[in-house]
Amino acid sequence: MFALTQSKSPSRSHLNSARSGRLTAACFAVLASLVFSASAKADAVADIKRKGTLVAGVKDSLPPFGYIDEKSREIVGYDIDFVKAIAAKLGVKVELKPVTSASRIAMLTEKNIDMIVATMTKNPERAQQVDFSHAYFLTGQKFIAAKGKVKTLKDLETARIGTAKGSTSEKNVAAALPKANVLSFDDYPQAVLALQQGKVQAVTTDEAILAGLLAKMPNKEKFEIPEVKISDEPYGIAMRKGEKALVDLVNQTLLEMEKSGEAGKIFEKWFGPQSASPLKRTFKITTEK
Repeated sequence: MFALTQSKSPSRSHLNSARSGRLTAACFAVLASLVFSASAKADAVADIKRKGTLVAGVKDSLPPFGYIDEKSREIVGYDIDFVKAIAAKLGVKVELKPVTSASRIAMLTEKNIDMIVATMTKNPERAQQVDFSHAYFLTGQKFIAAKGKVKTLKDLETARIGTAKGSTSEKNVAAALPKANVLSFDDYPQAVLALQQGKVQAVTTDEAILAGLLAKMPNKEKFEIPEVKISDEPYGIAMRKGEKALVDLVNQTLLEMEKSGEAGKIFEKWFGPQSASPLKRTFKITTEK
């Protein structure tokens, strides 16, 4: 006959102790992860200073915000002057990396750039992905069309309209003109080329961008920007989520530039009466935008 033996079960106190140990270890692991994550984000300013360079994502074919100067072959423009001012505040050099409306957020989150300074409209949807500075430019979305063809929004109700992929302009025009045929291009110059070739009847984006594009058109006397606006567009500088120190530094720089008059001078340089894209400055950089 075989005798059955029963092994002793671990005591309840032993089990509780083991569980408590595992729980404590798990808590320490989570806490360490959070501390590391917070530290990494908080060190954005220190990282930029350590490498000695501010890497900014900018447009390189969108005058007067960012484009390649024909003489110097360098990227210049309104946005670039703000990048330089922020870099000066940090005491570092500038590196400019071209971005498109579709690629810029991915380039930021993947840490290919430190910030986006590229005609980027602030809105709640984007604010879930990035942290924005105060608005440093304010404009509104309009259209370029052949002279005399567009008087009201109804004139574009079923039109073919060009814009850029991944832009707020793309979403705004689809909402404002649901029956229109919206054609999205890689960038705005391609959309303008399609307009000149008769492939679209209008191009839409922010008025300040349109003014720069119109100024560069070889047959610009045949086109105009009608007084038809479908949205207000405040531009902000975008940084990775949680980089509070960098956001605070950028905001401080922008407010100082407004107070000193530097921001106004940059506007006059690129949009003043003697510029290729004359506009009236109807805004100031404040904490409210």
